[in-house]
Amino acid sequence: MITSDQLKDVLERADALHKYLDIDKKKIEYEEEQLRTQAPDFWDDPTRAQEQMKKVKSIEKWITGYKNVRDKTDELQLAFDYYHDDMVTEEEVDAYYTEVIQAIEELELRNMLQQKEDPMDCVLKINSGAGGTESQDWAQMLMRMYMRWAEAHGYKVTVSNCQDGDEAGIKSVTMEIEGGEFAYGYLKSESGVHRLVRVSPFNAQGKRMTSFASVFVSPLVDDTIEVYVDPARVSWDTFRSSGAGGQNVNKVETGVRLRYQYVDPDTGEEEEILIENTESRKQLENRNNAMRLLRSQLYDRAMKKRLEAQAKIEAGKKKIEWGSQIRSYVFDDRRVKDHRTNYQTTDVDAVMDGKIDGFIKAYLMEFPINEEPS
Repeated sequence: MITSDQLKDVLERADALHKYLDIDKKKIEYEEEQLRTQAPDFWDDPTRAQEQMKKVKSIEKWITGYKNVRDKTDELQLAFDYYHDDMVTEEEVDAYYTEVIQAIEELELRNMLQQKEDPMDCVLKINSGAGGTESQDWAQMLMRMYMRWAEAHGYKVTVSNCQDGDEAGIKSVTMEIEGGEFAYGYLKSESGVHRLVRVSPFNAQGKRMTSFASVFVSPLVDDTIEVYVDPARVSWDTFRSSGAGGQNVNKVETGVRLRYQYVDPDTGEEEEILIENTESRKQLENRNNAMRLLRSQLYDRAMKKRLEAQAKIEAGKKKIEWGSQIRSYVFDDRRVKDHRTNYQTTDVDAVMDGKIDGFIKAYLMEFPINEEPS
């Protein structure tokens, strides 16, 4: 049975949400933005209209989210009072408490996602580290973990390119995660090196092996985001699609390889950005998809400079080896630990099945604006 102090804490957190979310202001904004959608020429420009509708829905979600918190808080307070009149049981009061705490924490977490890029879809790329088959198998396990997480949260996952491992697993994969809010905001916490420790099924002596794979997450830009691509720095190759990324693609040269000679605007250093796409059966569509991914990468680079957090976000510049990992998955000790927040769990199977919200929440609560973890 909850205490009066716990009830007081819930009421204070609900009041605090109303204040720092500025719900009264959001209600006025919602009415104003909703009026814009009623203009006679509103749908003359479909792109602008869709953006406006997205804006309206975004504001509405804050309002309905807070209303849900307030409703559940009121229900808890009534249940707490009724308990003393023997009208509800302890279990019922505790159930109300669990529901309201979950609603409050969801809204508090979402409030951590205030960066411009956070509401965007994202591109997630996984590269296996040194170690051959063991690391390639680990990369595929991470791929499955993120796909399961995305499916559980209602996102659509598209594999735009996948390179099979030599014997098992994958060498690399690029996935687009779309169709819901804050894909990038949540998954930006996953960028970095992930370390696996287990008894390897690929080792005849049954030795304990350590493997590494890197994860890169960047926002997936759309046509409403302005990104300049210098056409003089773009070149193309084509190839036959094959492997996991092209298993349903005709065995003709539908796959495309885009090379972009990127010049850092600050240092003048040149770097080749390489993007492969085998998503579609048509070469033209794959070209368009590759350009979309390029624009996302260019936007991501500009964003990193603006946030002055390049050292962390570009975790891929670290070697994929001991000492640079953000998280360790130790299978035989039944432990997964994030080294930035010290959040850990013993439910390894659940984590590998996509239940990583605890890690995401711990990161966002500790590093809400992409600060460099010390």
